[in-house]
Amino acid sequence: MTEPIIRSLLETDLYKFTMWQALFTSAYNDNSAEYRFVCRHAPAQPLAELKEAVEREVEHLCSLRFREEELDYLRSLRYMKSSFVDFLSIFRLQRRFIRIETNGDALEIVASGPQMHVMFFEIFILAIVGQLHAQRFPQEAALAEGRRRLAAKVERLRAFEHEADELADMHPFGLADYGLRRRFSSAWHEEVVTTLMTQAPRFFKGTSNVYLAMRLGLTPIGTVAHEFMQTFQAVHDVPLRNSQKAALESWVQTYRGDLGVALTDVVGMDAFLRDFDLYFAKLFDGLRHDSGDPEAWGEKALAHYAALRIDAHTKLLVFSDGLNVDKSIALWRRFAGRTQTAFGIGTNLTHDFGPQFPALEIVMKLVRCNGRPVAKLSDSPGKTICDDATFLAYLRSVFEVAA
Repeated sequence: MTEPIIRSLLETDLYKFTMWQALFTSAYNDNSAEYRFVCRHAPAQPLAELKEAVEREVEHLCSLRFREEELDYLRSLRYMKSSFVDFLSIFRLQRRFIRIETNGDALEIVASGPQMHVMFFEIFILAIVGQLHAQRFPQEAALAEGRRRLAAKVERLRAFEHEADELADMHPFGLADYGLRRRFSSAWHEEVVTTLMTQAPRFFKGTSNVYLAMRLGLTPIGTVAHEFMQTFQAVHDVPLRNSQKAALESWVQTYRGDLGVALTDVVGMDAFLRDFDLYFAKLFDGLRHDSGDPEAWGEKALAHYAALRIDAHTKLLVFSDGLNVDKSIALWRRFAGRTQTAFGIGTNLTHDFGPQFPALEIVMKLVRCNGRPVAKLSDSPGKTICDDATFLAYLRSVFEVAA
């Protein structure tokens, strides 16, 4: 019998815990929500064929509980509140809140119910579907190519050390693993992270995977995701126009100076900056890029700080959209003389096996909250998510975002 794909309830991204905690401690911990799985491009082998295997993995997932050593680890993170960890000690995912069906060749997965419950399914489902799909590839050939490409990344980082030394007046370069959701497998994910931490320790700063961070003694790294900002589009006492400000304020009140990186593309960078006034710009440590041209985004961010008379050297720009090592180095060269930078690399670390073994382009996003539609207005074509055209048009009108 093969080992289950998800080995621990810690095997998710850090920001799932931090967003979960922020809602748990807020006035919005009784929200209802719907999260929907989407594959942006149909793979050669239909995902519908994986339905039974996905169901088996989800049954196992729903049998897991947090172990005492895992709860102790979460308590050791200074921003995790004891009341929330106590809640986790009695938590278990419920199978009744997730529906797995097929529609022709497509796999349809919907998690619907209390947001405090169903929001935790997302990363697990993506990792399960991605690994089951990857198991259909010739494993020996895929892993040989993956190891060749990983070795090339390590050599590129080692070659970069000389340049980093010469440019010591710039803010230092560092990258982190953000690749759990689209990884090839759990074993490969661990091999990648272990390789980087042992062979490129100067530049490798940590992982979003809380389970691997605990096991390997790494720093767990994360910011915030679109779902947290989107949630405030649908809570009863917040006008839609104020939803971004309400989300940012809720985060500030929860973390009181910790975890201070704001995500900018829920309704687009321009609309975000109109709400990111001097108050928020001083309170938050920096911003995260997740769609659109990263260079143009970075310049807008620096111009915004300059207009507010904030020293950008005290702020952080986190880049995390479709990065690889070379793109990260190029962005560092452009910005690290003017501000602090960080780079989160996902698929290119944990599922880089060449065009013959492609990763699935899958997401599982919040689409409704409290019975109302929510949306993400991405700065990149094809990444906007909303299942209600009327609400999408209204959201664009409210935030003055062109279609």
